[in-house]
Amino acid sequence: MQNSLTSLVQQILLKNEKNVQLYIKREDLIHPFISGNKYRKLKYNIKKAKSINKAKILTFGGAYSNHIAATAWAGKESGLATIGVIRGEELEKRINENPTLSFAQSCGMQFLFITREEYRNKSNLEFIEILKSKFGDFYLIPEGGTNELAVKGCEEILNDDDSIFNFICTCVGTGGTISGLINTSEKHQKILGFPALKGDFLQEDIRKFAKQDNWRLILQYHFGGYGKINTELITFINSFKNKYDIPLDPIYTGKMMFGICDLIAKNYFPENSKVLIIHTGGLQGISGMNLRLKRKNLPLIEE
Repeated sequence: MQNSLTSLVQQILLKNEKNVQLYIKREDLIHPFISGNKYRKLKYNIKKAKSINKAKILTFGGAYSNHIAATAWAGKESGLATIGVIRGEELEKRINENPTLSFAQSCGMQFLFITREEYRNKSNLEFIEILKSKFGDFYLIPEGGTNELAVKGCEEILNDDDSIFNFICTCVGTGGTISGLINTSEKHQKILGFPALKGDFLQEDIRKFAKQDNWRLILQYHFGGYGKINTELITFINSFKNKYDIPLDPIYTGKMMFGICDLIAKNYFPENSKVLIIHTGGLQGISGMNLRLKRKNLPLIEE
């Protein structure tokens, strides 16, 4: 994995009364298989695993986890074995029907499928010891990839050229990406996080890593919770792609962009604000979401 990367920044021409200027940092383009914040989060964790002579990485994720897919490829690229502890034992018999898991398996990832009840123990030390007795010694990366090394990687998203922006917007899952952005942002900048999960519990998780107070979570654009989606959001994502040639995923970036456009319409941003949006990737999850949408006879997301 490379030491430094510079992302393409594109302007989004969106007419509005207050001349709010929108730009998007295309972190989704930095790597074909480990895109966006997953690349940033894994970068120093992979280096650490190799520096302490760990031969295996073990991590956790759900059926269509961006983190599982990215870890599988990063392990393959770095010569490390990977183990994915997957939420939902019923998925074991449906790997070939699942684009994320079949991709991870093609990269050499070994799976352990567990019940949702067992999965709640993913941070429990006794459970980790059971996993060590099963798989041997490994380097542990938490669900979603967020730890201190992940935050360090995400601190490299912003560079000196980004100091012209008044607002930095990102979607939020486990809090690692926004923490990195907070830590390298300028004092005049406000960091806005758009959680994909319902609820306000992420505040404390972010405060564990964030070194400044120039941030806020925008809580009203989760569309019912993690993985929840409706026709309005699908229509928005497809329309945005057709208009700007920028794909969005339905779990994270689609909801964030919907929220940003809605806030602009509601005059949330001061006049002449410059807003930088971080595209955190996650596009591999579209195929899996479309399988769910097909079963529900809902419109599909354009791939």
